[in-house]
Amino acid sequence: MKSRLTVLVINENMKHEGELEHTLLIPLREQGYDIVEELTSTQHLADKVNKLQPNLVIISLISLNKADLVNIALMAEHCPRPIVIFAEQGNQPMTEQAIRTGVSACVVDGLEPHRVKSIVNVAVTRFEELQTMHHALSHAHRELDQARAELAERKLIEKAKGLIMKHNHCAENQAFQALRKMAMDQQKPLCDVAKNIIAVLERHSNNISNSHS
Repeated sequence: MKSRLTVLVINENMKHEGELEHTLLIPLREQGYDIVEELTSTQHLADKVNKLQPNLVIISLISLNKADLVNIALMAEHCPRPIVIFAEQGNQPMTEQAIRTGVSACVVDGLEPHRVKSIVNVAVTRFEELQTMHHALSHAHRELDQARAELAERKLIEKAKGLIMKHNHCAENQAFQALRKMAMDQQKPLCDVAKNIIAVLERHSNNISNSHS
């Protein structure tokens, strides 16, 4: 049996508390959601979401304010979920800021029972798409960081080889074999041994230069 989805409802618009049952809660239940809890403030929202683990967060309020946006941003950062806001009043800059903060849908003066299903569906779809993009970008950044680290390691190894060749008057292959043997003997990564060799041989070179001056 497929488990029902859960929603956390925050109703800051207390003057319409009685209407919320018919305009929002009943349509949500008909859509397959269970109301896990109803709150009257976004305060400590991240902690509540982390504890209850709802599939969706819906906030009903008179108008958005900075305190709400801060609480929503904390939740979006630490335990992201689709967030739908129904507000009686609003303005374009505040609505845009809400979307940037992590809100999936922000509807001003539009809490009507017949619209709840479509609004929630669009919000959930948008959230999932953004999460997919976020994961893809994170993966790309990790691959880029790994490539940069590998390039830095190769540069260290090449530099160490060059110093060994100069110090021992040997060929590149012999220098690499010597470097590899030291890494095996010391049971250390090749790049760590390369760093040590660079430090030792550069210090040795500087001492020779100072003694001739």
